[in-house]
Amino acid sequence: MKYLDLKENLRDFVSFSVSDILKIDAKFYAQRLSEWQRKGYIKKITKGYYTFSDTKINESVLSIIANRLYSPSYISLEMALSFYGIIPESVYTITSITSRRTRNIKTEIGQFSYTSVRPDLFFGYRLEPHKQHNFMIAEPEKAILDFFYNNPGIDNQNSFYELRINKDSFSEKVDVKKLNGYLKLYKNQALEQRIKKFIEFITHA
Repeated sequence: MKYLDLKENLRDFVSFSVSDILKIDAKFYAQRLSEWQRKGYIKKITKGYYTFSDTKINESVLSIIANRLYSPSYISLEMALSFYGIIPESVYTITSITSRRTRNIKTEIGQFSYTSVRPDLFFGYRLEPHKQHNFMIAEPEKAILDFFYNNPGIDNQNSFYELRINKDSFSEKVDVKKLNGYLKLYKNQALEQRIKKFIEFITHA
């Protein structure tokens, strides 16, 4: 297979794997990938996964890639909170929730962090469109719960203040009734108490 044939067949792919190529050409010689990397046509993301060198990398593209590198997973925690404008700063690690074991993948295009939760807590996500693609991302309410569930030390006004929550974005994006409905599914009294204090803090901030 020539590079131009690969480019044409996978032109709509944000990232692609060796198995994607083999679906096009079962006799594909994997050594060509090293050759194409040397020529600057493609970039290796991590073992078995590549992207075209002219792919424009942004947060949405990184989110699409994150979903694919380790599945099932959805964008959550700091990355999702930043996406919704609930926390102000940009996030340099693409954070996700997975029902598999916790894992970190460091690549040339970004660092991908996957935090494990029980399978029954793998819910509360939606599809966010980006051009002709979609990526799975936590709903605002679930992103907050995922964050507090995995950061038990954030439990008082000082630590809430340090999060620098954007109150306007919180009020606009977060349905507190829905959040509390999701919270009950955790069956975790300590988490319920922390969320209660956090909501009171945000309401009276």
